[in-house]
Amino acid sequence: MYSVPDQAGRLVVITGANSGTGREAARRLGAAGADVIMAVRTVAKGEQARAGILAEYPGAQLEVRRADLADLASVAEFADGLIADGRPVDVLINNAGVMAVPDRTATADGFELQFGSNFLGPFALTVRLLPLLLDGPAPRVATMSSGMANVGRIHFDDLQWSRRYRAWPAYCQSKLADLMLTQHLAALAFERDWDLLSTAAHPGFTRTNLQTSGPNLGRDEARWSPLQLGTRLLSQEVQTGTDPMLYAATSPDAVNGGYYGPGGRGGLVGPTVLVRPPRRARDAATAARLWAEAEKLTGVTLPAAPAAA
Repeated sequence: MYSVPDQAGRLVVITGANSGTGREAARRLGAAGADVIMAVRTVAKGEQARAGILAEYPGAQLEVRRADLADLASVAEFADGLIADGRPVDVLINNAGVMAVPDRTATADGFELQFGSNFLGPFALTVRLLPLLLDGPAPRVATMSSGMANVGRIHFDDLQWSRRYRAWPAYCQSKLADLMLTQHLAALAFERDWDLLSTAAHPGFTRTNLQTSGPNLGRDEARWSPLQLGTRLLSQEVQTGTDPMLYAATSPDAVNGGYYGPGGRGGLVGPTVLVRPPRRARDAATAARLWAEAEKLTGVTLPAAPAAA
């Protein structure tokens, strides 16, 4: 299991921190001394997760705040709260997500749910928090992707899947978009001489509620999913599955634009290694086009002249 280096004095924001890899990241970062803001959609669930972590690590500094990535107004309110606090953000972990929603569902802003929650929400949060990130020493943005990004395609002619919705291709597009966010932000950091690392990770096949919550969203009764069989045969515990994200967020050896995931069977399980992003994620022109499209859709743009840290 990856050992998180000392994080004393560092402020870490984690989305989706009430369960799965987000909760595990909050637990281990809190144990390492970080001040952790647990950004969650449902505060009661966040407080329950916080209480569980504090029972294990009473000295952990954890705070729960509401941030619904499927609602850009909620993202703005959350970011404005941090900006009002005035404290630099050292690490932003874009972890929250939803997978394989069976029927096309819209966010509060009318976006297809997976594209909105998995990409546009994290994009808006990242850009809004850039001034706070750039105010700190050695800031970092770590974004959770998925091995399914390897088969993803960006459908610029129908980003919202309004014509013929398909659950898995929509999910794969959203996670490829996360990798493109990471790569373009890394390029911006290099071009503008920001002391910022933009990294990405994927958890392989990790046992969390992601495999059941998305596929059963909007259904009165849970249905069996092929993922459940895979979960039994080719998966790993959440502690190991969180390692790539924690490595991307905290390792002194992580590199700008680096992508980290399990190095075992088929990239599904095993210790963390540096992963080569799929070819489509390395297309700089497409990543820049997607970034520009995200700015139009969210109304959130880069600060006019953010100062280098």
